[in-house]
Amino acid sequence: MNMRKTSRIFVAGHNGLAGSAIVRHLRASGFENLIVRTRADLDLTRQSEVDQFFAEERPEFVFLAAAKVGGIVANDSRPAEFIRDNLALQTNVIHAAWATGVQKLLFLGSSCIYPKFAPQPMQEAHLLTGTLEPTNEAYAIAKIAGIKMCQAYRRQYGFNAISLMPTNLYGPGDNFDLTASHVLPALVRKFHEARASNRPEVVIWGTGTPRREFLHVDDLARAALFLMENYADEGIINVGVGNDLSIRELAEIVGRVVGYTGSLVFDTSKPDGAPRKLLDISLLTAMGWKPQIALEDGIAATYAWFCAQKSVRS
Repeated sequence: MNMRKTSRIFVAGHNGLAGSAIVRHLRASGFENLIVRTRADLDLTRQSEVDQFFAEERPEFVFLAAAKVGGIVANDSRPAEFIRDNLALQTNVIHAAWATGVQKLLFLGSSCIYPKFAPQPMQEAHLLTGTLEPTNEAYAIAKIAGIKMCQAYRRQYGFNAISLMPTNLYGPGDNFDLTASHVLPALVRKFHEARASNRPEVVIWGTGTPRREFLHVDDLARAALFLMENYADEGIINVGVGNDLSIRELAEIVGRVVGYTGSLVFDTSKPDGAPRKLLDISLLTAMGWKPQIALEDGIAATYAWFCAQKSVRS
């Protein structure tokens, strides 16, 4: 059930980090019949609006990249919003897609669905085998519910819905707000501002020892299109790079890219989150897909995009 170049394709969340990359990749691959809506035009948390949209537009394929996302501060301080909004929007979209005859839907989950102390690297089979990381439990539960909804609609109705679990994403279009961003864009902004103001040190949350994996969002977009065209089973699929590094090592790379030469100070009073989050991507690589963008190259391109946006705004 492959997409044609003329297929009607709805990318939910097209202004977000993942959604915007999926739109770029679809257009670069010759898919021009794309359907997008801003939140002002379509509130995905409102069932009546979603039902009306699908009834009128009749998309044939759906990339469900819309989500309420944020870093450890946002997740830990606003859990009600993260579980409410994500449950609502994904429930509305998945149901309306099935009800209006969408041929295939791709749901974007997250690596945070896995238990806090899952074996490393984390395999798809580790889902629901242990306790979640408390700081993002609400978001993770919502994403797990989305996975299970896709599987339930496949089993009961034969709906062709697949679920991808990307690791930590970064790239152009990221959120660099220090109160809501993830660790990599937060470090980019911190080092940029420290360099600009000649600060002698940069303070980084936690011990610096947790290990994380980072996937450039353009690689995620490539994987999403690849799986939309080549995968049609109910089992979830991990999408990552297959290697990780410590937060300290990440900070050193970001500092080098930005050109900051001051000291790193780790605030150990702040939470670390899960000790390690590395995905086993052997199922995906066995299908013939692999990431293309090296981490330092991707961070350099992301920093260039960040500087360009600041220049435009100023």
